[in-house]
Amino acid sequence: MVSASAVQIEVLRGRQGECREIRSLLAAPAGGALLLHGEPGAGRTALLAYAHRHRAGRRLLAAAGLADEAMLPYAGLQRLLDPVLDRAHALPERQRQVLRDALTGEGCPDRDQLILSHAVLGLLAEAAHDGPLLCTMDDLDAGDTPTVRVLTFVARRLPQLPVVLLLTAGNDTAAQAIPGRRLLPLDPSDSLALLTARRPGPPPPEPVLAALTTLAAGNPQALVDLADTLTPGQWCGTEPLPAAPPTDGTLGRTYRALLARLPRDTQGALLLAAIAAADLATPTGRAAAVDPVTLGRALRATGSGVEALVPAEAAGLIRITTPGGAEFPRPLARSMIEATASVTARRDAHLLLAAALDGTGSRLRRALHRAAATDGDDPALAAELEDAAAAHQDRSVAATALARAAELSDDPALATARQVTAARYAWQAGQPERAHALLHHLADTTGPLPHQAPPTPTGRSAASLPMTPPAPTGRSAPGLSMTPPSLAGRSAAGPQVTAATAGLAELLRGEMHLRCGRASTALPTLLAAATTLADVDRESALVALVRAGEAVCFSGDHYRYGEVARRVQALRRDGDPPWADLLTTLVAGVAATLRGEHAHGGPLLRRAVALGGRLRGAAVTPTALTGAAAAGLLVAVDAAAYRLAEDAVDLATDRGEVSLLPRALELRAMSEYWLGRHDAAAKSCQEGLRVARAAGQHATAGVHLGLLAVLSAVRADHDACLGHVAELGDTAAPGSRPYALAQWALGVLDLVDGRYADAADRLATLARPGTGRGQVLVQVMATPHLVEAAAHDGRPARARAALAVFDRWAGSTASPLRRALSARCHALLAPRGSAEAEEHFDRALCLHPADAATFERARTELLYGRELRRNRRPRDARDHLHRARQTFVLLGADVWARQTTVELRAAGESVGTPDRQAVRLLTGQQLRIAQLVAAGATNREVATQMFLSTRTIDHHLRNIYHRLGIRSRTELARALG
Repeated sequence: MVSASAVQIEVLRGRQGECREIRSLLAAPAGGALLLHGEPGAGRTALLAYAHRHRAGRRLLAAAGLADEAMLPYAGLQRLLDPVLDRAHALPERQRQVLRDALTGEGCPDRDQLILSHAVLGLLAEAAHDGPLLCTMDDLDAGDTPTVRVLTFVARRLPQLPVVLLLTAGNDTAAQAIPGRRLLPLDPSDSLALLTARRPGPPPPEPVLAALTTLAAGNPQALVDLADTLTPGQWCGTEPLPAAPPTDGTLGRTYRALLARLPRDTQGALLLAAIAAADLATPTGRAAAVDPVTLGRALRATGSGVEALVPAEAAGLIRITTPGGAEFPRPLARSMIEATASVTARRDAHLLLAAALDGTGSRLRRALHRAAATDGDDPALAAELEDAAAAHQDRSVAATALARAAELSDDPALATARQVTAARYAWQAGQPERAHALLHHLADTTGPLPHQAPPTPTGRSAASLPMTPPAPTGRSAPGLSMTPPSLAGRSAAGPQVTAATAGLAELLRGEMHLRCGRASTALPTLLAAATTLADVDRESALVALVRAGEAVCFSGDHYRYGEVARRVQALRRDGDPPWADLLTTLVAGVAATLRGEHAHGGPLLRRAVALGGRLRGAAVTPTALTGAAAAGLLVAVDAAAYRLAEDAVDLATDRGEVSLLPRALELRAMSEYWLGRHDAAAKSCQEGLRVARAAGQHATAGVHLGLLAVLSAVRADHDACLGHVAELGDTAAPGSRPYALAQWALGVLDLVDGRYADAADRLATLARPGTGRGQVLVQVMATPHLVEAAAHDGRPARARAALAVFDRWAGSTASPLRRALSARCHALLAPRGSAEAEEHFDRALCLHPADAATFERARTELLYGRELRRNRRPRDARDHLHRARQTFVLLGADVWARQTTVELRAAGESVGTPDRQAVRLLTGQQLRIAQLVAAGATNREVATQMFLSTRTIDHHLRNIYHRLGIRSRTELARALG
């Protein structure tokens, strides 16, 4: 029986539904029964204690199933009924005799089972004459089976009596046909609340809290045991967390007692299954499956088979599947089975599984089992683990292998290098807290690094250990995936080995600071890593500087980018591999762009895009692709940027490089924004936010929240925008990219609501031109909104400096959209009603792409129409306003459609409610054709724009007329609003 902690009893986190049901049963005049079932530590005993406290005058009869008395028939029943046995004299003689025989150990023949059950029911009815009863039996399935049988009979007949019967068990098979409620794992919020309430004082860092909730799998007792036993270092995140809840805690003792009741061969088979399931990747919260072939071989080696697991299945610990397989429906049960086993039993199980994996091709799994059964140093096994991990796609498993290889290494420098690689694998797997712990443990255990280190058993220097696992082809991108050619085959003798290892560790720390913490902290760490690596691992030093450049842009300290660019240029060499050439070209192009030297930066960035498109084989890495995508956005080749970012997402997903996914999704979302695919951009951001949070990348998550806020604001969705900004809260440092994105979003909302002065004030402070501070790139993207706000506010001078920067950038690109936005801005700043304003508006509409970014074209039409109406040209205004309104309706931009409707009515047009039904009747291609035709395009013009034949357009138009029940283009325009 699991004794609930005081915290569970007082608070009962996550059990509000069960508490309500218990109170409802206790308050009802009629009787009833309820079976609470769930895994050990789920809070069954705590809920019974809750019922005892809220029984509201009911007399209490309480007992528990005891494993020691499981072979004594009716032992549990005797303890439950003992307080009311004095009322047995009121029972009929036959019932009284059968009841006395059963409870005194004389037994009860099968023919008398019904009499005994009625006797118990009658005894409870007699006891209830003095007042209603509450009867509870904890751990029903741990006690004797005859008691279970009788109580199940009684539970079905309680509605006629003022008796409530509450039972608990490990599963619902203990007492079938009784209303049951399964105790589900606590959700993350309740788990966090229980952890922090149990341990007063400062809460642990968010990654530690997340790791603990995952480790406990929502089990309340596991959370309590962890909170009670963690060291201060583990609580603060400076020491590695345990692999399972403590074995000497309440939950551990419960599992040991539960396992002790199983037959010895079942215990051995269960441990084999638990360890075999541990080496297969299983998503959190999913059943842990066991490889049936491996398990079958290991069981046969012991002279047993899968049938040995049947008693464990009856106890709810495992589920036997077909053919010959098994799975652990409760991941926590699997880890506790392994954790509570003796060291000898675990070693023997690992050796059996290693033997079972001989000849199966599962090299890494076999080596891990051998390593788990090995004490002391084993250099050969450590080398095997390293090589097997390098070819494995699961980064989490590879991190485990390299960490164990470090422990088995007999050379300190080699052990250090392997530990750094293990941390890199853990980071890529989306486990930053584990990576931090490995690096912290490294600093604690190694002390000063030796000045020399021999070559690794594989012939590689420690400096060339992989920063990231290899591509699926087995080949690698130097400096990004495997051994840099500049170090491959180099003699490991000399100080460069330890310098490279230390530099790679600093590079990893800096990257984690950049994605998870503050960019201002990341920058000095990354620059120091580049300095350390410059002479011993030039290509890794280049990666460190590229990350440093990202940190500069993230924090808004653009004036420091020149330093990064100079150091990158010093590392550049003729004959660099394509990925290195791409990154050095990217940095040079970004530096020139930030200086406003677009004539110099533009060609460099376009070259980086071209290099990204030409990468092949092992040179293709997510880092290289995201660099090329970023270059594409800076020179406004949006389609190419989208393709590169999409490739980066796919590649990072295929390789399991979770740490790189949020950045790739951010760039994909940005390219989708410029392509006018706002819904797709929002989906990319939502996916990026989910991955970033799961991977502990809080800084990157802030970028996605900021982008979501901007996308919502642009669509005038106030509630969604403000929700994202509120979610970002005060975690974004002023001047950082998330902060600037949030300010941009709020500025757009101000603009939508007509608060032009507020919008201009907010948007004008995103960057400080001439100082190199602030988010210059975000300011450039927000410039069209700033100009619009300043023009309406009557203070156009406030936007002219930002527009000058935007013009220089837009003019250096070949993007019609950017030039259209520039022309629109100049139209807004021109004297009202002037020929200059009209000329700029006409130019903007000519430049706007017809097949992309239709939302921005509609915004230009709206602004142009508004300008014409205010200059008393309503007839000219109505054409532009009709086209704008039609596009907004098709895009579902309801707020903008309403604003356009207001302008149309002000221009003297009688406008009704748009017919959304017509929109729903058409396919996507038909909608586009209908939109162009309603706007006045001829069939030939539509065919040209859509790259179709005129005959195809005629065919589609006939179908459109038929679906909408219309006959002319005039009716089509009216049907579309």
